[in-house]
Amino acid sequence: MADFSLTSVFVVPVGNTLPSSGSTQDLTAGQVGFFRSDYSVATSGNITGKPYFYVTQGRTNNYLQGSKRSDKISSTGTNVVRYEQFTGCSTPVNQVMDISGFNAKCGDILTLTIRAFSSYIQTLYFNGLTRSVTVQAPCCSCGADPCAAADVPTLIDKFIAKLSQGGPGINPDNLILSNFFQFQRLGNDANAILRITGKPLTKYGQPCDVAAFPFEFDRLWFRTFVYSGPATTADFIVADACNIVATSTVSQRADFAKGSSDEVAQLEKDYYSYQAAYLKHLNRMVGYNENFESWVTSGTTYDLLFIQFRDYDSAINYKWGDYIELDSTVIIASPQSLTSGITTVLNAALGTPINDGSCITITSTTTTVWPTTTMTSTLAP
Repeated sequence: MADFSLTSVFVVPVGNTLPSSGSTQDLTAGQVGFFRSDYSVATSGNITGKPYFYVTQGRTNNYLQGSKRSDKISSTGTNVVRYEQFTGCSTPVNQVMDISGFNAKCGDILTLTIRAFSSYIQTLYFNGLTRSVTVQAPCCSCGADPCAAADVPTLIDKFIAKLSQGGPGINPDNLILSNFFQFQRLGNDANAILRITGKPLTKYGQPCDVAAFPFEFDRLWFRTFVYSGPATTADFIVADACNIVATSTVSQRADFAKGSSDEVAQLEKDYYSYQAAYLKHLNRMVGYNENFESWVTSGTTYDLLFIQFRDYDSAINYKWGDYIELDSTVIIASPQSLTSGITTVLNAALGTPINDGSCITITSTTTTVWPTTTMTSTLAP
């Protein structure tokens, strides 16, 4: 269902101090604060003492207009539809899959299939990139029981050698998987693991027309399957009925960087953040709108707070009728060092926000792998 909220963005300047006294007219340029229905300062101790409050920001360009402010937000949250917090994460995370528990006998034919997806990849392959490699499990040493389990480290090494190969020519079907993935063997015994890590993707080029969407993010995610027998056309649907002979586990999911200064600067433009009472609000050319103000500090990571709320007065003035109920959304982009002070005030009125959780903490481990070098793998604990 479409979201018809009227959205405005408040970017909290680095070093912002929430006002403790005065009214909206006393805000300095860029300063963000919370004010009650009588325009007195709202704090965590008094925000519920009036029917509603505003999110307010001082302007540099205040000709014919006062402070920038949101619509009325109930001090008890009665008109609030959602209140969410998204934690800024400055580092993107690549996917990691571990394949373990190989169950193969000497001489078995085994196939490993990778199905990968990303915005880039799916411009070439309608249903993701599917590639399979087939190897024969290493034979047991001379005189051994031919039914004995295959040597797992050697089996993994054979898979890595195959996965690292590329076909001849320039046909895109002959692409080299190692351009997209890193392959490692962890361990030297029957419990050895084949780790497949997605490599970082290249950044999209910026379009010449600034009216085009300048930020399109790509995310590489994939799945792997190891089963007995040669590759078949069933790879494209990867039927669960395949005879799976190893366990594939997603050890780390790919995720975007969030809350970057570039992203927040784009939000300022997309959502008409300056709310000018005059002049056109398009920001297509330099100098087209001299009333535009940006409070983003380059290189800063921001947390994003979303407050979606219905029209406060409609709950009082409209009891029933054939009309479309409108709502508004306020996005507060806060430098991470200031978020706790802002949420302390908001939480007193709205309760604890739905939180997307903290960023993935990546730890590094150095392990002997195949080929015989040491490689560092990054994996969230």
